[in-house]
Amino acid sequence: MTLTPGILLRAYAAGIFPMADSADDPELYWVDPEQRGILPLDAIHIPHRLRRTIRAGIFEIRCNTAFTAVMQGCADPAPDRPNTWINDEILKLYGALHLLGHAHSVEAWQSGNLVGGLYGVSLGGVFCGESMFSRVTDASKVALVHLAAQLALGGFTLLDTQFVTEHLSRFGAIEIPRAEYQKRLRSALKISAHFPTDLAVDPVSVLQSRTQTS
Repeated sequence: MTLTPGILLRAYAAGIFPMADSADDPELYWVDPEQRGILPLDAIHIPHRLRRTIRAGIFEIRCNTAFTAVMQGCADPAPDRPNTWINDEILKLYGALHLLGHAHSVEAWQSGNLVGGLYGVSLGGVFCGESMFSRVTDASKVALVHLAAQLALGGFTLLDTQFVTEHLSRFGAIEIPRAEYQKRLRSALKISAHFPTDLAVDPVSVLQSRTQTS
C-alpha cells in the first residue's frame, strides 16, 4: 500500500504511527504500543537549571521556519543514536503533512545556526511528538518546553510522546495503557486546537500557571 498524507492522518487518529527499521530500509511498519508515552501538559516538570537557561535567552526559538532541516537533524546519526528510524519515505510524508499544516517544528537557533529542535504531528487537540535532536547542550530541551507552552496556549489537551525515555521522564512523561490512550485520544480529537507560531515570551510562566490552575 502506498502511504499518503491522508492515510497517515487517519492512522494517527486511530492511535498508530509508522516507523522504519533504519534510515536505509525503505519499508515502513505500523506501531501501536501497549504502553503509550504521554507528557501531561498540566504537570510538566522543568528543572531549575533549565529554567535559568530558558530565561537567559541562550537560544533563539522559532516555529516552522526550518521543518525539513529539523527532520534531517533528527535523522542524522549521533553518538547516543548511531541508527535512526527516519528514512526517505518518512521525510517525504511528513514534509507533505507540514505543507498541509498538520506537522510542525520547534527550532533552537544560535548565531544563525540550527542547533536543535523537534517536530511532530497535530490533529484536533493532540500533538504527536516524533523526534528531537541537539547539537548544543539543552537545545532540544528548551525546544520541548516551548512546544509544551505553545500547545497549552493553543488549546491542545494531549501531548503524545509515543514512548518514554529517560530524557522525557525528567519532564514528567508517563506511560499509560493503550486503552487509556485511546480514550484520551478520542476526547482530544474532538477539540479544535490551533498551533500558534508566535512564541510565548516566557514559556516557563505559561506552564507554571497551567499547573497551578489544573
